[in-house]
Amino acid sequence: MPTEGDNPHSNNNRHFHLGSTVITDPRHHHVQRYCSNRISTCKYNGFSFLPRFLYEQFRRYNNIFFLAIALLQQIPDVSPTGRYTTAVPFLIILSVSALKEIFEDVKRRRSDNKVNAFPVEILVDGQWVEKQWKDVKVGDFIRVDNDSLFPADLLLLSSSEQQGMAYIETSNLDGETNLKIKQALDVTASMTSPENLASFQAEITCEPPSRHVNEFNGNIEINGQARHFGIDQLLLRGARLKNTAWIFGAVIYTGHDSKLLMNSKRAPLKSGTIDVQTNYRIIFLFFVLVALALISAAGSEIWRGHNIPQAWYLSFLEHDPKGSFLWGVLTFFILYNNLIPISLQVTLEIVRFFQAIYINNDIEMYDVNSDSCAIARTSNLNEELGQVKYIMSDKTGTLTRNVMKFKRVSIGSQNYGNNEDDEFSDPRLLEDVERGDKHAEAIVEVLKMMAVCHTVVPENKDDGELIYQSSSPDEAALVRGAASQKVKFHTRQPQKVICNVFGTDETIEILDVIDFTSDRKRMSVIVKDQEGEIKLYTKGADTVIFERLVRGSEQSIDWCTDHLEDYASFGYRTLCFAVRKLSDGEYEQWAPEYKKAILAIENRAKLLAEAAEKLEKDMVLVGATAIEDKLQEWVPETIQALMAADIRVWMLTGDKRETAINIAHSCALVHPNTELLIVDKTTYEETYQKLEQFSARSQELEKQEKEFAMVIDGKSLLHALTGEARKHFGDLALRCHAVVCCRMSPMQKAEVVEMVRKLAKHVVLAIGDGANDVAMIQAANVGIGISGEEGLQAASASDYAIPRFHFLRRLLLVHGAWNHDRSVKVILYSFYKNICLYIIELWFAIFSAWSGQTIFERWTIGMFNVIFTAWPPVVLGLFDHPVPADQIMKYPALYASFQNRAFSIGNFSLWIGMAIIHSLSLFFLTYATMEHQVVWDNGLTGGWLMLGNCAYTFVVATVCLKALLECDSWTWPVVVACIGSIGLWIVFVIIYALVFPHIGGIGADMAGMAYIMMSSWTFWLALLFIPLATLMWDLVIKSLFTIAMPTPRELAVMYTKRTTSFNGFERLASYSSNVLENMRLLTSSLRGSTTGSSRSRTASEASLALAEQTRYGFAFSQDESAAVAQTELIRNVDSTREKPTGR
Repeated sequence: MPTEGDNPHSNNNRHFHLGSTVITDPRHHHVQRYCSNRISTCKYNGFSFLPRFLYEQFRRYNNIFFLAIALLQQIPDVSPTGRYTTAVPFLIILSVSALKEIFEDVKRRRSDNKVNAFPVEILVDGQWVEKQWKDVKVGDFIRVDNDSLFPADLLLLSSSEQQGMAYIETSNLDGETNLKIKQALDVTASMTSPENLASFQAEITCEPPSRHVNEFNGNIEINGQARHFGIDQLLLRGARLKNTAWIFGAVIYTGHDSKLLMNSKRAPLKSGTIDVQTNYRIIFLFFVLVALALISAAGSEIWRGHNIPQAWYLSFLEHDPKGSFLWGVLTFFILYNNLIPISLQVTLEIVRFFQAIYINNDIEMYDVNSDSCAIARTSNLNEELGQVKYIMSDKTGTLTRNVMKFKRVSIGSQNYGNNEDDEFSDPRLLEDVERGDKHAEAIVEVLKMMAVCHTVVPENKDDGELIYQSSSPDEAALVRGAASQKVKFHTRQPQKVICNVFGTDETIEILDVIDFTSDRKRMSVIVKDQEGEIKLYTKGADTVIFERLVRGSEQSIDWCTDHLEDYASFGYRTLCFAVRKLSDGEYEQWAPEYKKAILAIENRAKLLAEAAEKLEKDMVLVGATAIEDKLQEWVPETIQALMAADIRVWMLTGDKRETAINIAHSCALVHPNTELLIVDKTTYEETYQKLEQFSARSQELEKQEKEFAMVIDGKSLLHALTGEARKHFGDLALRCHAVVCCRMSPMQKAEVVEMVRKLAKHVVLAIGDGANDVAMIQAANVGIGISGEEGLQAASASDYAIPRFHFLRRLLLVHGAWNHDRSVKVILYSFYKNICLYIIELWFAIFSAWSGQTIFERWTIGMFNVIFTAWPPVVLGLFDHPVPADQIMKYPALYASFQNRAFSIGNFSLWIGMAIIHSLSLFFLTYATMEHQVVWDNGLTGGWLMLGNCAYTFVVATVCLKALLECDSWTWPVVVACIGSIGLWIVFVIIYALVFPHIGGIGADMAGMAYIMMSSWTFWLALLFIPLATLMWDLVIKSLFTIAMPTPRELAVMYTKRTTSFNGFERLASYSSNVLENMRLLTSSLRGSTTGSSRSRTASEASLALAEQTRYGFAFSQDESAAVAQTELIRNVDSTREKPTGR
């Protein structure tokens, strides 16, 4: 067992040994001291299942109610319906729910097992042995190969690269697209073989596990000498090794101690909005039930007080304790308890289970490339998919592929490339060079800059393939683009690079590098070419390049600006290139000052900036490039459809602001004419003032009916979510057409999701693909994981998993809308049919001296929900199609018609009212038919049970036909279930009356009842007349509403049946004004226009808005805080050196 000092959950530091000490010293045997690397996202385990399951079940008020009823029925003689008529069905319902929960948790466990079984190489007895992630333990030496995920938090010991460098992709953790450079300590970087590691001994002391992904400190003691290591040597679980053949690492934190999982939460128990609303409806019905029980008990007291003294033969009841008011309340409470449907929950569970199967087997959500389909990891939230109002989306891997492609280039006044091809393709560029066009020299210069001005490291494989390793995907794309145009960078050596320029190798000396930073928005290199000419090559944002050009560059700026606007309209990432020729004297005068700034300890950043300003001026603009950050398939179309469905989409990303804005434009989240409200302050006061300012501005924009979006970074968000600023931020954000949050930590994403949930009071959906998205996925009402290329952490923690973002459209618009409408019908129908039958007990009590006697046979009461009317709500929940799938996909505005209307108080009241009217009609028509009528040819009449069984039959027929009436699309399962349920009751009566009275006296009162009922012609005539007469109310009301006030959904269904499109609404001019207004709204929404929308503004207005924001698509990914500085990398890396194999 661990000591207090070694407890990873204590406040003390973590202390353990590496190497042979671990094996020889049992006091430090790490196998027993730290948590396992096995992870679990399951809701339950063997010990927690029962209490956690029961807690979840009894959060539903109906389950608490039926437990109370089952207990009350155990009181002798108090229950008119027997002791077990509630307990048995209730146990069956809980068992079905338990089986469903177990089934779904097994699916989660399988997903976890898939992650736990990922292969990894662990050093055992001096050799690499392949094991599984779950076998990794603190202190193990492991090897991770290129493109593999790290299984735990590791201390980087060495790598295949020089100086122990390693390129790390953390988009799965923080959303950043650029690669990060990590570097091993020099004392371990030389250990490049398993033999070195086998003899290596060291003692590690580091901080205890924490959720801070950018903070880490520790010491490693080797041969009595301690060295500090930090975040630059830490490789986090979930990150991916890129552009590096292999690394050796020592395991620091495993499993739920890793920073990734410490930023995740335990899978929460989520309840859908519809469940919460159902609870409130049940509370209402509970009070109605209590009121009815009190009224009936009072009626009994009044009857007894009036009639018992007058009837000598009833005098024995005068002092009967069972005739007390309290006893009567309990009796009637039990008698009326079925007003709350006991089968509601199990029916919903069954419907939801099969709805989830529909989602899992929807071929329209199958991705061929990844051979994966949609997965419903829970079914409790199916209806929530139809109520989504806000979508919080990750960027990298969700909206984008994190693949950069060089697409266009502007040189001179020429614009090369096109938007259709996947890569840059324009033969004119090389043709202009070959024929010596006036732009030929500029073309060569730009291609050379693309091939030289960067920190890319080339790697020549044995098969001749040239691989570019870079922390910046933008730079790698530019280098590949230059190589495709016959300027190939292939060798980097200290202080120089070698490029093949149109078939001839040229060696270019790198004299100095002025690093890229987000403040400078540019990078420069000073080079000396083969002719000895010194040049300054600079690339960066148009705003910083334009202001540093030589005088008289207005014409160059004009043509470049035109091209940049063109690139920005496609969402491309743009860079401008400028050059300045330097004399030897200029450079020799400047170089010492720059070197002095590099070595400065105080005011280093300021001195570097001042030195750069002295050189980066009077430059000549030579060109601009456009890089496409490839979007996932159909992303813009999906976002446009979701916004047309009145869903607000937010982008939450850990990437840079410029990159986030670019993607927001390219994916149609914002448009050139959308005003961006940018919040990028570093203090609380500044952030608060900015939010106040933008709140006032947003009100002006709303009056002008202009679109606006907010962009806020992580530092500002930290203050925006605090104190009074939180309210301003929330109010402003909810008014925006879109919100882009950048530079966010995983927990900030979750905080934003929780804030929107609380303030907006609407369903919030979060979608992401990386481990950094787990927290927000769990915080949202509905969490969607992309089961893509970034591991399975997000998918495992999600409620639903889809292979690609664009499947979200069908998941919400089709499955979400359908499931919500179906489930609401199931719930309302369940309330309706129970009230319709069991309120008859109240009407019968009026004629039975308020005795508490039931009109129905006791076991048929329990079987009404379980057997005879069990199937109609199930088929309604599974086979009803409120709107055809192709129509709602084509016209997403129809989705809004499903929002919060079907389960409104008004609609609920209408169903309850119709149930009461139907029960009155069914009871009194049956009573009138049977009261004095001679119903058999021998002159006999039926008794109270005959009346009850006839009424029961008519109720079954009525509620089954009601299901058909409420169904939007009749399919054979619906018809068979409804008509078959009526036939099932008839068959049951025959069998029950003939057989069961002879088996232990079960249902003795039913003996001969089948013959009594079915030999009466009055019964059969009434079976035809009474249900149809009862449902006439529904037909009349439904017809009037459809004619006078059709909903957009009803119009869609109507015109889908009559025509193939929604054209021709004008032909309905004879309809009432309400109809015309509905048609106008539907027509405008289906055509994609929105009232008050500014998306149809003129091109001049869009250009003006673009000019005001001076945004031309600049974005550049570079790890600014890398363990190896850009200057150091260029000066020290030698790509010609042979790399160790690590074997």
